[in-house]
Amino acid sequence: MQTVKMYSTAYCPYCIQAKQILQSRGVQEIHEVRIDLDHAERARMMDITGRRTVPQIFIGQTHVGGCDDLMALDQCGGLAPLLAGH
Repeated sequence: MQTVKMYSTAYCPYCIQAKQILQSRGVQEIHEVRIDLDHAERARMMDITGRRTVPQIFIGQTHVGGCDDLMALDQCGGLAPLLAGH
């Protein structure tokens, strides 16, 4: 299974929803980067993604986007293959 990295904040409902979706697809470990605790990480996230909102989700080297993007990827059947490394 691919490594999952998620930029998030403590009380973001979209972050919680994204984690639930990932866990329901078998992801047991999510490397969570809390941008509310580390402003340098917020700047890094914005540089990498061009976005200011959380969550920002990476599966392996692929930037999936936010929670809506993750849900759309799951609904079209693309999440499971990406998690599997295909």
